[in-house]
Amino acid sequence: MELSNIEPQIIWKNFSKLNAVPRPSKKEEKVIAFIKEFGENLGLETTVDEVGNVIIKKPATSGMENRKSIVMQSHLDMVCQKNNDVNFDFETQGIQMEVDGDWVKAKGTTLGADNGLGVATIMSVLESSDIPHPDLEALFTIDEETGMTGALGLKPGQLTGQILLNLDTEEDDEIDIGCAGGIDVTINQNYSTEASNGQIVRIEVKGLQGGHSGMDIHKGFGNANIILGRILYKALENQNIQLISIDGGSLRNAIPREAVALISVRNSNEFIENATEGIKKQILEEFASIEAALQINIENSTSSDKALSEEDSKKIILVLKSLHNGVYRMSPDVKDLVESSNNVARVALKEGDLKILNLSRSSVDSSKDSVAEQLKSVSELAGMKVEFSGSYPGWKPKPGSEIVQMMEKIYTEKFTEKPHVVACHAGLECGIIGANYPEMEMVSYGPTIRGAHSPDEKANISSTQKFWAFTKDILANIPLK
Repeated sequence: MELSNIEPQIIWKNFSKLNAVPRPSKKEEKVIAFIKEFGENLGLETTVDEVGNVIIKKPATSGMENRKSIVMQSHLDMVCQKNNDVNFDFETQGIQMEVDGDWVKAKGTTLGADNGLGVATIMSVLESSDIPHPDLEALFTIDEETGMTGALGLKPGQLTGQILLNLDTEEDDEIDIGCAGGIDVTINQNYSTEASNGQIVRIEVKGLQGGHSGMDIHKGFGNANIILGRILYKALENQNIQLISIDGGSLRNAIPREAVALISVRNSNEFIENATEGIKKQILEEFASIEAALQINIENSTSSDKALSEEDSKKIILVLKSLHNGVYRMSPDVKDLVESSNNVARVALKEGDLKILNLSRSSVDSSKDSVAEQLKSVSELAGMKVEFSGSYPGWKPKPGSEIVQMMEKIYTEKFTEKPHVVACHAGLECGIIGANYPEMEMVSYGPTIRGAHSPDEKANISSTQKFWAFTKDILANIPLK
C-alpha cells in the first residue's frame, strides 16, 4: 500500500509534501519557505516573525463566528537520527517512507511524525472547505527539538486566540494538560595530550533502542554513554587507562543508541579478556529482555591520535560513572508521572577537548535545579567546567478548564471509553507560550507515534484516522465566546 491510498488521504498527502522538505532543527529555512508559500497560495494572511515562526490566519466558517477563537500549533523541525549503515543527508534529502501493516515508517531514519503529523493536520484544516471551525490561527514554531527558540521568541500580542490546541502528544488516548520544563547542562574541559604508552583497544556499544529522553526515560532502555562508562570504570580495577577519543550519542533529547571509545592500555589482550568475561557479560544479561539487539564489541585497534594522561583519563571515567542518568524523582502528586530526570545525551572527546551534553527535565523548577546542580557538583569536583543554558518552564495543569472538559466529553461519547487526562514528562511548548499568554486555555493531543527521536520511529495509521475524526469534532464544538 502506498501513502496516497491511506485514509485520511488529506493528512498523508500533506505529510508526504512536508517530508519532502529537509527540516533539521536550527536549519528550517526550507520548511519555513514551504509553509509560508502554502498559506499564501490559499490566499490566507501569512506572516513570518523575526525568529522564523509562521502564523497563518483563517476566518471562522459560516455559523462559527460566535465561538472562542483558537490557535492550532505544531513545530516544523524534526529530530535527525539514522542508523550507522544508512547513507542519508537530512539537510538535502526528503524522508523516504514506507507502509508496514498499520504503520508508516522511514527507511533507516527518523520519520518526522514528531511533529510532522501535527503540521500536516493543521495544513489540512487550513486548506479544507468543509470543516467547521471558529477563527483560527495556525502557529508553526521552529527549533522545538533543540532549544524551543521558536516558542521562546514568540512575543506577546502576536496571537489573539483564546484556546491553544497543541498537536504534539504521542498517545491517541491521552489528553495532555501539563508538561516538564528543562535545562541544558554542558560539561566541558580541555586536556593536554601525550603519546600513548600502551596498546590500543576499541570499545563499541551499539544496537540500543534509543528513544525520547522525556517520554521514554522511565522505560529502562540502555544509554550507550552510561554503558560505555561502566565498562571503562570496571577496567580501572585492573588496568591504567589512557583515553584517546569518545564519540557517543547525539542530540540532548535522544537517548544515546551508540558510543565508541579508543583507549590505550598496558596489556590489551588481558583487558579484552577481562572485560568480555566480566562487565560485558553482566551488561548483556541485565539488558537481555529489553535490549535484545544490544552489541558490545571490544577489540584490538590502532590509532595515530595522542592520548590523555592516565590521571586525566581516570577523572573523566569517574565522572561518566557518577553522572545521574534516568529518573531522578517520581511525582508524589501525579500517579506514574516522572517528575525529574536527566539524559546523559552526548559524550565527545577528541584531541583533548571534552564535551558532555545533558538535558535535565522536571515539572517542578526546584527539582530541575537540583538535578542540574548534582551534575555540576560531581563535574566540578573533577575540575571540569559546567554551563547551564536553554532553561524553559514547565506547564502547570488546569484539569477543570472548559476545553479539557469538552474534549473529555467528545472523546468518551465518540470512542465509548474515557481518555487519560495526564501531564507528561516531555517538554511541550505550551509552558513557554503560556508564559506570554497566561489567559489562554491550552491542551495537547495527537496520534500514536512509537520510537520518536530514533530511526525506529513509526506512526500508526488507524490511530491517525481516529485523531483526525477527533480533531474535526473538537473544531466543530469549540465553546461559545
